[in-house]
Amino acid sequence: MEPKQKNSVWKTLLTIAISVGVAVFFLWLALRGLDFHAIQGYFAKANYLWVAFAAVFGLLAYWIRAIRWNLLLEPMGYQISNSNALWTISFGYLMNLTVPRSGELARSTALYGVEKVPVDQSFGTIILERVIDLLCMLVFLCLALILKYDAIVAFFDYAFNQQGSESSGGGLWLMLVGLIMLLCAVLFFALRRKLQQIPFFKKLYGIVDGLIEGMTSIFRLKKPLLFLGYSLGIWICYYLAAYLVCFALPETANFSPADGLFIIVIGTLGMIVPASGGIGAYHFAVKLGIGALFVSSGFSFDKGAEIGLAYAFISHTLQLVIMTVMGFVSIPILAKARTKSPAVAR
Repeated sequence: MEPKQKNSVWKTLLTIAISVGVAVFFLWLALRGLDFHAIQGYFAKANYLWVAFAAVFGLLAYWIRAIRWNLLLEPMGYQISNSNALWTISFGYLMNLTVPRSGELARSTALYGVEKVPVDQSFGTIILERVIDLLCMLVFLCLALILKYDAIVAFFDYAFNQQGSESSGGGLWLMLVGLIMLLCAVLFFALRRKLQQIPFFKKLYGIVDGLIEGMTSIFRLKKPLLFLGYSLGIWICYYLAAYLVCFALPETANFSPADGLFIIVIGTLGMIVPASGGIGAYHFAVKLGIGALFVSSGFSFDKGAEIGLAYAFISHTLQLVIMTVMGFVSIPILAKARTKSPAVAR
């Protein structure tokens, strides 16, 4: 094995080790001080028919995302099959279970294999998707602040008490790194003409241009209203998938639609943490979230946290099953699709 390949393997292994370590740490925080036998009791009396209903909306979100992706690629002259879009998305989610955030690049690479869409351009649209998802999540967060303000305050109060406040020194280092990155970006674009004379930078600028073209494709959409509808549809599916699981447990079956909105926001915050598949971080966030819901309603935080952990295990396991099954099914389908004719680009 060549030195570069060895370094790549070691970097991958180190990334996996760190993400697994993060997952174990948050899982320890989630399980700390709770009676797991009591959690098992919740599993025994859960109504899994509601979990099956939630799975339908989880799968529907995949399909809508695939169709929406086609709308982003269309302005650049690519018309891919919705089927290939679906299975490349599924493959990307599977890769995220190994190395966090690796699925985005894996998804672009897989799409190139079956549709010959340049990786830089499709990757740019995926970055754009993440920005749009962030905006949608912020809308949900604003609604949760309006409808469940007390629960939001209680959640962050317990979260900071559990983890401790960050030091000001850490914040200063973060600001310094941000300023350095901003300065590098400014110089990168200000010196473009001179740097393009160097072969390496010429190739790098080509990749950046492709990324920018993908990220700005939203401004050239042929069906903007349809794109907006699909974006809302994805998050409505996420919401229903999270809320319907509440009906599986007697203790959460009386949760209101606003409570479901609060849970999807808290769960999404947990999934942002770079842990393998969101394991641990999601459980910890939802444990605190449902505990906070109980506190805001005048009940015990500890009881709510116990029920929240049971909900988290059921909900997250559902997500893992969907990602794993869809991901492994995608592999032979994508391998077969690679032999077919690619889409014709402009």
